[in-house]
Formats: sequence, C-alpha cells, structure tokens
Amino acid sequence: MKDTYFSDFNLLDGQSFDVLLGFSTQLLAGILTLMVGFWLAGRAGRLTIDSLNKIERLDTTVVPLLGALVRYAGMTLTLVVALGKFGVETTSIIAVLGAAGLAIGLALQGTLSNVAAGLMLVFLRPFKIGDWIEAAGMSGSVREIGLFTTVIDTFDNVFISVPNSSIWSSSIINHSRYGTRRLDLDIGIDHASDLDKAEAAMLSLADDPRVLKDPAPRFIVVGYDERAITIRLRVHAAYGDFFDLGFDLNRHLKSALDRYGITIPYPQRIIHHHARDDEHADTGTA
Repeated sequence: MKDTYFSDFNLLDGQSFDVLLGFSTQLLAGILTLMVGFWLAGRAGRLTIDSLNKIERLDTTVVPLLGALVRYAGMTLTLVVALGKFGVETTSIIAVLGAAGLAIGLALQGTLSNVAAGLMLVFLRPFKIGDWIEAAGMSGSVREIGLFTTVIDTFDNVFISVPNSSIWSSSIINHSRYGTRRLDLDIGIDHASDLDKAEAAMLSLADDPRVLKDPAPRFIVVGYDERAITIRLRVHAAYGDFFDLGFDLNRHLKSALDRYGITIPYPQRIIHHHARDDEHADTGTA
C-alpha cells in the first residue's frame, strides 16, 4: 500500500514536471522571440534611416517617420510570432488583425489616401523643402512634407496646410526645381525708334553681374501693333537672384531707353470737331 502511494506520487510528479518543462520551454522561446524580434525591428528601423539619409533628393524630415513605420511593422510581426510560441492560435490573430485593419481602413479612407500620397511625394520627389510650388490652387514655399499634409508658406507669410492627396491629384508646378531661371523683359517703343539703338539700350541692362553669360542675353523684336513695337530682353539668372534681378531691371529700364533716345508711346486720343453745315446756313426768307 505504501509502495503504491509513492509510485502514484512519483508518476504525478513526473507528469507535472513534463508539463512545467514544456511550458517553461515555450515561455523561454516566446521571451527570446520578443527580445530578438524587437532588437531586429529596431535594427531594421535604424538601417532604414541610414539608407534613406544617403538619398540626396529625399527630404530628411520624413526619414524618421519611415524608419518608425519599419520598426513598428517588425514589432507587430514579432508579437504575432511570439504569441504563437505561447500556444496562441496565430491564424485567428491574423484574421482579427486583418478584419480590424479593413475596418480601420474604411473608416480612415481619406486619411490613408493622404498617407499614400505622402509616401508618393516622399519617394518620387516632385519638390523638396524650400521649393516654390503651385499645387492644389496654392502657391508658396514648401516648409514641411509630412505623411498627412504638406505645409506651404505664402509669400505674404500665410501658413497653409494642404492634404497630400489634394497635392498629388493636381498638377504640380515647381518654379525652383532647376538652378537657373529665364527672365523676359518686354516693353513697347515708338514706331519711329531706331531698333539698333533700342537693342543697345536693352543689352546695356544685361551688364548686371547677376545676369549669366551662358546662355547669352538676347534682344528680340516680339511684334508690331498699331500702338508700338514690342521688344524683349531675354536673360538667365540663378534662381536665388531671379526675383531681385527682375525688380532691378524693371527699375532701370526707362532710364536705359532714355539714354539712347528711345521713347515709350502712350495711348493718345485725337478728337476732330466738324461743324454742321446747317449751323452756318441762312435761315431767313425774302
């Protein structure tokens, strides 16, 4: 009787030990999976940031966001695998996550479209911070490119936050994409003007050091109309000098034309008065 009691106890103890050993193994495997997976997720996030920082055209403000997306995606995958190590049915977890993701996606459809558009703006790079753009009916300098919105500062210092989807779905005009800009300066001169002198007057404005020598400045006769001959000075300048140069050339244009005796016609109205013949006719009778 005594032997039977101890044999039963030893059998129960052996089963408990096996159960405890199996659970401990699963627990250890799950913990190791979490530790290694989270470390790999963090490492992947840092490698993503380091790799994106090497892309010159990529805006540095969005690099941390993309690194965070990679890290959180890795952590989510690690959590699912670790739960499987604990004996949790992962297929049900994935199904729940899929259903939740679908519900969230439908609820946040507009927001997710902004995220998708933000990623397209990040990777395709139609503009960068500091560029002067026109998009979605807005015009100004780009201050920030985020995953949801792009911030634009207008030239009169007004803050505008534009949804990325609105920008991506519209035509984007980037005025500062290239390092140089062409500047055309038009003016109408009198029909009696000497075109050679007019050319000399216009090209004298191109002596400004901000005007690029290549491409060379050009004088162009644009056309004739009943009022004036339209002439044009075409120059190129670095984008940073473009606006100030345009203001200064307009400022000195009239004085340059005056030095060469070129006149600017102004609208004139000539009124001819004709007296009616019956006003001077004799109206008396004999």
